[in-house]
Amino acid sequence: MFFQRLQMTLDMIKFEHSIFALPFAMTGAMLAWRNAGFPVEGFGWKLCWIVVAMVGARSAGMAFNRILDADIDGRNPRTKMRHIPAGLLSAGFAWGFLIGMSALFFLAAGMLGDLCLKLSPVALGIVLAYSYTKRFTSWSHLVLGFALGIAPAAAWIAVTGSLDPRILWLTAAVTFWTAGFDIIYSCQDFAFDNEAGLHSIPKRMGIAAALRLSRVLHLAMLVCLVMLLQSFAVGTIGAVGIAMVAGLLVYEHSIVGPNDLSRVNAAFFAVNGYVSVLFFVFWAADVWFGRSGV
Repeated sequence: MFFQRLQMTLDMIKFEHSIFALPFAMTGAMLAWRNAGFPVEGFGWKLCWIVVAMVGARSAGMAFNRILDADIDGRNPRTKMRHIPAGLLSAGFAWGFLIGMSALFFLAAGMLGDLCLKLSPVALGIVLAYSYTKRFTSWSHLVLGFALGIAPAAAWIAVTGSLDPRILWLTAAVTFWTAGFDIIYSCQDFAFDNEAGLHSIPKRMGIAAALRLSRVLHLAMLVCLVMLLQSFAVGTIGAVGIAMVAGLLVYEHSIVGPNDLSRVNAAFFAVNGYVSVLFFVFWAADVWFGRSGV
């Protein structure tokens, strides 16, 4: 029974979507590793604990979102069959899962160093606070973006024990990227947000203008990635990775429009998963081959 409820909880929080931010955190770790001179001792363990910390924080944040929004989700035709409002999972079990994932996050932060442990309540607070924002601001999409965007900076701190301002270009890139695709996703709830008194960019600006803003944010992401590339003198492979991201974003915007939101899920889930994974693959390859002198 416990494992059945745990499986339902993982399905409720879309555990597989941890892939969105994790590759950017790993990119931050790889850049920090290169910047530190490719130290061998302990780097593999740090990568493992970074993964644990990312999974813990993201799982806690999503569980809190589902608990907090249970009443709203129950009134929204698109989300009324989510596990808590549908009665498939109790809020009490979800709270237990949230506490467990938070503890796992703090454990991982402690294993990654004193500074990571000291900053961990701030990081988790940002992740949890996002769930409140659509109740009072249309810019909740940027808050979500920043919650994911701190991941590469946190990974840098985990590897080096300090923060290099250059990695904030990647924080900004992830923030703009996430906000852009979250705006696209929230277009589905335009009518419900108006009815329920919730805040979003589509409600504030209209769907057509919101999609235009999403394009601007994704362009800003690409600018930040170019600045990141220049700041760290990343080579040709990294530049190809940015080009791949640009192509995927163009495709994402080509399959959604103000009069046709039927492919929003494809744009949100599939395309953005490829964005993060391919970016990491190309940038990790650039770092690795640079280390090898290839």
